[in-house]
Amino acid sequence: MSHQTGIQASEEVKETFARARNGQYRFLKIVIENEQLVVECVKQPGSTWEKDYDSFILALLEDKQPCYLLYRLDSRNAQGYEWIFIAWSPDHSPVRQKMLYAATRATLKKEFGGGHIKDEVFGTNKDDVSLNGYQKYLMTQSSTAPLTTAEEELRQIKISEQIDMNNEIIVLARTLPTEIKDLPRRIPKNSARYHFFLYKHSHEGDYLESIVFIYSMPGYVCSIRERMLYSSCKSHLLEIAEKQLWIQITRKIEIDDGDELTAEFLYEEVHPKRHAHKQGFAKPKGPVGKRGIRRLIRDPVETETPTD
Repeated sequence: MSHQTGIQASEEVKETFARARNGQYRFLKIVIENEQLVVECVKQPGSTWEKDYDSFILALLEDKQPCYLLYRLDSRNAQGYEWIFIAWSPDHSPVRQKMLYAATRATLKKEFGGGHIKDEVFGTNKDDVSLNGYQKYLMTQSSTAPLTTAEEELRQIKISEQIDMNNEIIVLARTLPTEIKDLPRRIPKNSARYHFFLYKHSHEGDYLESIVFIYSMPGYVCSIRERMLYSSCKSHLLEIAEKQLWIQITRKIEIDDGDELTAEFLYEEVHPKRHAHKQGFAKPKGPVGKRGIRRLIRDPVETETPTD
């Protein structure tokens, strides 16, 4: 089967999944190689799932390489053994790898069988996916206490990271001839956007055409999911624009409201003023302690006239 990324499961993966669902394995590590999902490692049960957990999982995590982990519990449901699906995406892994693994996650789940997966965990560091981290995850899922605003935002962020990324792609919304005076009304008031603006202007007698990248984010009007998505994709979009499309971006700007984009604002952003600090002239001091040897001048001694 295929997915948005075109990544497919190899025959080896399909056969391994069938054996795993029958209870033969405790642990599977799946990676993407040559545009296919392949099995990198399998382990059979050694003890109970709690005792096997950290020694099986943590030792096989790489600091800069995403992967998928499937870990079998000892419990069963109507379809067979229950599994934990772990999506490992470390902070220091390449952006392209993160996006590839995020976009292929649904493919792996469908191949394995979503009915066998009891819990899905996303991790960027080992604490997230350790046994202790998994137990904390279970506690938060079963907790009925009201969440604080910060906890609610964190919960929504995690959910957004686990949503199928199939349709979350950057698309061209529109292209319009735009002068500076038209720019503020091109910026949406209730949603985030990326903009590339051809800024035509004069500077020090020269006519210039500068490409300005504008990232508009109207604050908390947008959902947490939208804010996180736009924030995380911005650097990847700029990398493609500059390194693959060879677009020379003169200035990158982040704004909350389109009304900020005045002619004066753009000019000062593209040509920031240089503040020269003029230092007052200070008369140099003479050398300290090097005035030569002081001479002690004594008054002339009066000569007494001898008396007879």
